[in-house]
Amino acid sequence: MIRMAKKMEKAAIKSSGFDFIRLGFALFFLVAVLTYSFLSSGHIPNNMFLAIAALFGAYMAMNIGANDVANNVGPSVGSKALTMGGAIVIAAIFEGAGAFIAGGDVVKTIKKGIIDINAFGTNVDPFIWAMIAALLAAALWLNFATMMKAPVSTTHSIVGGVMGAGIAAAGFTIVSWGTMGQIAASWIISPVIGGVIAAIFLYAIKKTIIFQNDKVAAARKWVPIFVAIMSWAFMTYLTLKGLKKIWPSIVDIFVFLPDEKTPSFLTASIFGLIVAVIVYIIMNKTVAKRATNLHNTRDSINLLFTVPLIFAAALLSFAHGANDVANAIGPLAAINDAVITGGISAKAGIPLWVMAVGALGIALGLALYGPKLIRTVGSEITELDQMRAFSVAMAAAITVIIASQLGLPVSSTHIAVGGIFGVGFLREYLESTGQVERIEKQQINIEDEKRVLRAYSSELITLEEKTDKSKADYERIVDLYKAIDQEEERIKAAKKRIKSVEKVKYVKRDAVKKIIAAWVITVPASAVLSAAIFFMIRGIVL
Repeated sequence: MIRMAKKMEKAAIKSSGFDFIRLGFALFFLVAVLTYSFLSSGHIPNNMFLAIAALFGAYMAMNIGANDVANNVGPSVGSKALTMGGAIVIAAIFEGAGAFIAGGDVVKTIKKGIIDINAFGTNVDPFIWAMIAALLAAALWLNFATMMKAPVSTTHSIVGGVMGAGIAAAGFTIVSWGTMGQIAASWIISPVIGGVIAAIFLYAIKKTIIFQNDKVAAARKWVPIFVAIMSWAFMTYLTLKGLKKIWPSIVDIFVFLPDEKTPSFLTASIFGLIVAVIVYIIMNKTVAKRATNLHNTRDSINLLFTVPLIFAAALLSFAHGANDVANAIGPLAAINDAVITGGISAKAGIPLWVMAVGALGIALGLALYGPKLIRTVGSEITELDQMRAFSVAMAAAITVIIASQLGLPVSSTHIAVGGIFGVGFLREYLESTGQVERIEKQQINIEDEKRVLRAYSSELITLEEKTDKSKADYERIVDLYKAIDQEEERIKAAKKRIKSVEKVKYVKRDAVKKIIAAWVITVPASAVLSAAIFFMIRGIVL
C-alpha cells in the first residue's frame, strides 16, 4: 500500500513537472510576442492595443493548434499509421508551411462577413475593442473545449466572438443573420456529409477487398485505385483551398495555366487527375512487390494504407494552416491595419510578424497541448485502423470539394469528426446485420431448450405422482432433476449471449453527446463571452 502511494506520488510529481514545462514554453512565447509587438510599434498611437491584440492572437493561435489540428492527424495516430511524436512533427511542419507559403498576403478582417463594418463608421476605437474581445473570447472557449477534450470548430469560435462583440458595439442590426443561418446549418451539413462519405468508402473497401476470399489479389487490384482516388481528391482540395492565395504567382511561373485569380474547379481537377495517374502507376508497382509478403488477412492488407495516411495527414495539415491561420491573425491583422492607418478596412495586409505569430503559435500549441485532442479524435470516439482512418481522410477532402462547389458552409472539424462517427456507425450496422441472425439462432435454441425442459418437467411430475415406484423410477427421477438443471443453465447462458450481442456499440455514445453539445454551443458561448469582454474593455478605457 505504501509502495503504491509512493508510485502515485512520483507519477503526480512527474506529470505536474511536465505541465509546468509546457506552461513555461507557452508563457515564453506569449511574452515574446507581447514584447516584440510593443517595442516595434512604439512610435504608433494606440500601440498598447496592438500589443495586447498580438498577445491574444498568439494565445488564439496556440489554442487552434491544441484543438483543431487534431482533426488532421488524429485518425492517423489512432490507426497507428503514425506515432504521436511523428504526427506532431509532421503537423507542425506542414501547418507552419501552409500558413507561411499559402496563408496569403491579405485576409478578410471580418471572418465570413458576419457583421457590417460600416456600422462602426469612422469610429476606430470600438472596432479595435471588438476585435480584441473576439480574439480573446474565441481563444478562451477553445481553451475550455480542449480541457474538456471536445474537438470544436475554430472558425465557429471566432465567428461567435466577432458576432458577440459586434452586437455589443453596434446592436443586433450589425449582424448578417442570413450568414449566421448558413453557419448554423453547417452544424448538421458538415458531419452528415462527412459521415456518409467516410462510410461509403469504408464499405467500398470492405466489399472489394476484405469480404473477398483472396484478399491479397483483391488488394493488388483495388488499393492502387483507392489511393489514386485519394490523390485526386487531395490535390484538388489542396489546389482549391491551400494554393488559392498564391495562385497568381503560380500562373506567372507556369504560363500555360489559365489566367485566373483563383484556381477553378476544372483546373484543380485536372491537376488532381494528373497526380492521380502518377500515383496509380507508382502504387500499382509498389503493391505488386509487397503482395508476395502479404498474408490473406485484414491486418496484413491494412498495412498498405499506412503510407497514404501519412501523406494525407501532411496535406490536410498544409491546407489547414493555409486556411485556418486566418482565424488567429484575421482580427489581429484588422487591428494592426486600424492602428497604423487610423481607419477600418474590409481587407487588411498581413505583416510578416503577424503571419509568424499565427504559424508559430499553431505549431507550438499543437506540440504542447495537442496530444489530448489527438487521442480523443483518434481513439476515444471509435476504434480506428488504417482502412477506417483512410476513409475519414477521404471524407475530409471530398466533402470540402463538394461543399465548395455547391456553396454549402462546412466545418473541417465537423467533417473529420463526422467521418469518424460514420465509420463507427457503419461497423455497428454491419455487425448488427450479423447480430440479428445470431440472436434469432439463440432464440430458436432457447425455444428448443424450453420444449425439452417442459417434457422433462412433465415426466418428472408423472413419476413423482406414481405410488408404486420402482428402483428404475427413482434413478430416472434423479436423472431428470440433473437434466432439468442442465437445461435451465443452457437457457440462462443463451439469454446472456443475446444480451452481450445486443450491447455491442462501436461508437461511444457519451463522446458523441459531449462533442455535439460543444458544437451547438460554440457560437453562442463565444458570442456571450465576447460581448462581456467588449463591455469590460470599454468600461476600463472610458
